[in-house]
Amino acid sequence: MQKLGRYSGLFFAGFFALTGIQRLGAQDQDQRPASGAAKSVVHETQKEYQKWLGEDVRYIITDEERADFKKLTTNDQRDKFVEDFWERRNPNPGSKENAFKEEHYRRIAYTNEHFAAKIPGWKTDRGRMYIMFGPPDQVDRHYSAAGSEKASSLVVGVGQIPYDWELWHYRYIEGIGKDVTFKFVDTCACGEYPMALDEDDLNKYRPK
Repeated sequence: MQKLGRYSGLFFAGFFALTGIQRLGAQDQDQRPASGAAKSVVHETQKEYQKWLGEDVRYIITDEERADFKKLTTNDQRDKFVEDFWERRNPNPGSKENAFKEEHYRRIAYTNEHFAAKIPGWKTDRGRMYIMFGPPDQVDRHYSAAGSEKASSLVVGVGQIPYDWELWHYRYIEGIGKDVTFKFVDTCACGEYPMALDEDDLNKYRPK
């Protein structure tokens, strides 16, 4: 009986030890997917912050703000920064509605809908100007004569330029001044319309 009791004790000790190992293995298996999911959440969160910095506010964030944001080490700090960023630009501080933020994202959506070419609309020069300064007060669109169905819209003397082009007029831009004009020339005939800064830039597109 003593031998049986001793063997019984060893049996149950081994059984519980084995059961404990199995339980630990099961816990480990349960934790692995959670760990992978957590890493996925962290990765997606990082992508959201990168998108916010590199796309959403790319043209309106100051160099100082950008440097400060890159110094942050926690998501709580980043979230607070984003909140304060929009609040500093809120025309009605303290209000839940932020007209500046709403207009900004409306402009981004507009550029992606109307200016997209081989790249998203917000990346084009027209998109950048539209996001920064809003819709122009006047747009003059000119079309090249060569094979264009829009030749009837040609302006006298403009047909020499073998590309479609646009002039954007702003009556006033804060920080720049009055009567501001931007010129965009579709040099790739792909709808991207890179910006030409002055008349000399336009002249280089004219046939020699």
